[in-house]
Amino acid sequence: MAETDSHLLVERRDGVLLLTLNRPRVRNALSPQMLVKLAAAWREFRAAPELRAAILTGAGDDDFCAGGDLELTMPLVTGARQPEDEWDRRLLADLGQFTDAILLGFELYKPVIAAVNGRALGGGTEITNACDLRVAAEHAVFGTPEAKVGLLPGGGSLTRLPRQIPFARAMEMLLIGDSFDARQALEMGLLNYVVPREQLLDKAFELARKLAANGPLAVRKIKEGVLRSSGLPLERAYAVEREVAAAVMASRDAREGPRAFKEKRPPRFAGE
Repeated sequence: MAETDSHLLVERRDGVLLLTLNRPRVRNALSPQMLVKLAAAWREFRAAPELRAAILTGAGDDDFCAGGDLELTMPLVTGARQPEDEWDRRLLADLGQFTDAILLGFELYKPVIAAVNGRALGGGTEITNACDLRVAAEHAVFGTPEAKVGLLPGGGSLTRLPRQIPFARAMEMLLIGDSFDARQALEMGLLNYVVPREQLLDKAFELARKLAANGPLAVRKIKEGVLRSSGLPLERAYAVEREVAAAVMASRDAREGPRAFKEKRPPRFAGE
């Protein structure tokens, strides 16, 4: 069953959490309500052992996410607008919900898949960069145009993009601010797959089911090891790798997986 509100759709399917940004009339821009709901959803996802993977997508066929709402959210957090309802007050009471919602600095070692259903300029590209696997519809568009209006993409792009795609392409995207279509984004390594719009969620769920079938502790520790070792000198990075490897090798899952393979049956992973 899907839990619905005006700005976010939340659905759980066989160990997969599906989150849909649901403001298509305003390009799925991040409202205070959406940010509060997203932060709560990510926190629940992190804590729930039965949820193995998450998919983030947008409602409609035009836009994935336009970033922070310039009429509602940004004036609120800068003090240019006074809080008007419960969602405004809840966001201001804990501004960490903003960064948690966009997965900026939020410690999450479970895998997240972006299913980009349309334009993902600015904040939409930044949220895509925060996800581990990325599938896009053929008509999706990416870019960080902030420099064109004298701003910068400060939602993680300065740190993430040069680590995720070739340096020269990252700097072109960041400094010039032009947009790239889905095929170009695929070629530069920003995406894993580009599919027709009608196949977008099917492809995302195909990946999610594969993730959910793997050893959950192993998946979490792989992501943890990659994130924690990123940018470290080799010896320190190897130390992180040894730490997460030791945790997996000492687990019940590490014994169950080979046993199931030998017995020619699906493994019964416990996540521990």
